[in-house]
Amino acid sequence: MASSTKRPRPGTPAQEAGNTQDADDSHDAHDVPETDDAPAAHDPQAPAAVPHVRVAVIGSGFGGLGAGVRLRRAGITDFVILERADSVGGTWRDNSYPGCACDVPSHLYSFSFAPNPDWPRSFSGQPDIRAYLEKVADVFGLRPHLRFNTELTEARWEAEQTRWRITTTAGQWTADAIVSASGALADPQIPDLPGLDTFPGKVFHSSRWDHDYDLAGRRVAMVGTGASAAQIIPSIQPKVGRLTVFQRTPAWVLPRGDREISGLEKWLHGRLPVTARIRRGALFALRELQVDAFVRRPGALRLVQGLAERHLAQGVADPALRARLTPDYRIGCKRILLSNTYYPALAAANTEVVASGLREVRGSTLVAADGSEHEVDAIVFGTGFHVTDMPIGARVFGANGTSLAEEWKDGMEALRGSTVHGFPNLFFVVGPNTGLGNSSMILMIESQLNYLIDALTTLRSVGATAMQPTARAQRHWNLELQHRMDRTVWTTGGCRSWYLDSSGRNTVLWPASTTAFRRATRKVDLAEYELITRTAPAPAAATATTEEALV
Repeated sequence: MASSTKRPRPGTPAQEAGNTQDADDSHDAHDVPETDDAPAAHDPQAPAAVPHVRVAVIGSGFGGLGAGVRLRRAGITDFVILERADSVGGTWRDNSYPGCACDVPSHLYSFSFAPNPDWPRSFSGQPDIRAYLEKVADVFGLRPHLRFNTELTEARWEAEQTRWRITTTAGQWTADAIVSASGALADPQIPDLPGLDTFPGKVFHSSRWDHDYDLAGRRVAMVGTGASAAQIIPSIQPKVGRLTVFQRTPAWVLPRGDREISGLEKWLHGRLPVTARIRRGALFALRELQVDAFVRRPGALRLVQGLAERHLAQGVADPALRARLTPDYRIGCKRILLSNTYYPALAAANTEVVASGLREVRGSTLVAADGSEHEVDAIVFGTGFHVTDMPIGARVFGANGTSLAEEWKDGMEALRGSTVHGFPNLFFVVGPNTGLGNSSMILMIESQLNYLIDALTTLRSVGATAMQPTARAQRHWNLELQHRMDRTVWTTGGCRSWYLDSSGRNTVLWPASTTAFRRATRKVDLAEYELITRTAPAPAAATATTEEALV
């Protein structure tokens, strides 16, 4: 598990934080639970009351904390944030491996409503990002809403009561709406290898780093050469005895323009917030200008590929190794990595690059797909996450009793990446086809939060209880989305990436600019939705109610 980081001292991460509610005003509706079947106070044998909230948020990473801030700003204070771990942070809590850092510039990888003038580097490391999220939780009064060590085990839509019943490892809640902010990078994926369970050494995934295990002098296998591995390999190579890297597919790597942010820059951003906004705007504009090459004109990436080829030639002198590290697909098809130290670490004397995946384990011997055998003491898997088959799907059951996993058995899809037909009042943050190949996910998260808040306020204004997208609207949205996907580099680039599901469909990325997504999620279009209302107020006793489709 991730090692703990010191909680930052309270203080505003932004000048704009002043118009949020103070932490002291959070004695709101969730502190006095509302129940549908509250037992009489004099009955000691009666079951404990099930607390009711307007909104239950699943996860406390960027998406979950952002949802909490926006809910409070909208005047919705009756909510809980359910977190299975013992602290906030999401992927930036879980991933504490050596060298862990962001590949998006710091000033763009933060909330627009909570800019941080004190980022230490242009590309910040995991401890600094996690500390930022802890500070957001403090400053914006989210602590009273957080429920730690509370993992969702089941969420089931109760049609008669027009609500969700949520079962967790810490008890039950009912809620009018659920915000799923568990993210796509939450559950590690380890290949099912023959003999792995008999390996006598140490085994762990990059997102579950064992900091108590000393790698010094050990023979270590790194399985995978993705974004995490590109940071781990240079960090551990100097200390291990022998490093064996199993590379199924090489990645394109560009130089990482990282540097320390000067004291003058921090002072300017703190004293003159407009300078931080200008910096963020410039970073955003640069990323937006790159979108066209990824989604419409992949041929324009030839110049970038030339830069990557030169970077490889400068980092690896051995022509045989350089050949093994040269991809056979167009740059951008798989995630582009940023590193100045990756290639030198692979070229080091104590490193061996096996241009093959791992096939099986025989005791302490790892057998590659090419038949080569390698003795190791520890295995580190940098093999990614359950991205196209989110495990939360098996725990969420919609209006007809079907699980989300069953609904998505032929591939994930949602309306505007946010809502799913058959699952009323279930809202996603970082849902299907909301990922980005070249910019900050925080931009997409904030767009989805706009959509969430507009949906909840619209329900109240029209007097409805719940909403779900029509099957027609959801299907039309996804047909158009996949049509756009056909010309992107992720489809035409000649690779097989983790963006694609088992049928070869890209259900992860957004095939346009972040500006286009913000426009698409600015407001809820009621023509795309069925609205549901109770025909009578929810009774105190367990009496059946009904739903009525208004549209």
